[in-house]
Formats: sequence, structure tokens, C-alpha cells
Amino acid sequence: MEEIKVDGEQHKRLHEINTFQCVDNELYLRGKDEMGKDLTICFDAFNFLEWIDKEQIDYIKQKVIEYVENK
Repeated sequence: MEEIKVDGEQHKRLHEINTFQCVDNELYLRGKDEMGKDLTICFDAFNFLEWIDKEQIDYIKQKVIEYVENK
């Protein structure tokens, strides 16, 4: 899969997560992209927690269950 650019935005897929870290209010997810290259995504930890709560985690879990059951 090639990198997708839409209106100047860059869309990447973190295909494999192998590192999680939270330091100085920065949340890092590291791993490999869809092309096997190293990719790091950094979030503001406080903002991440404002957006991702139990309701969103439960929703993600349900969607994964549906995907696995229909695969």
C-alpha cells in the first residue's frame, strides 16, 4: 500500500505497534508502517485521554470482534 495524500494531508497506517511510551505529557506509539518502515506517532497525552475513554475503547473492541467473526 502506498502512502496516501489527500489535500496535503498525509495518511499512514501504523501496521505493527511494538513500543508504547508516555513521557512529559507526550504519548508515543512506535512500530512499522504499511511499507515496513519505522513510524512514530506522538500524541498530547492529556488531549488523548480527553478523546479516548472507556466508551471509545469498548467501541473499538466491539468492532474488532465483528471483524474477527466475519473474517
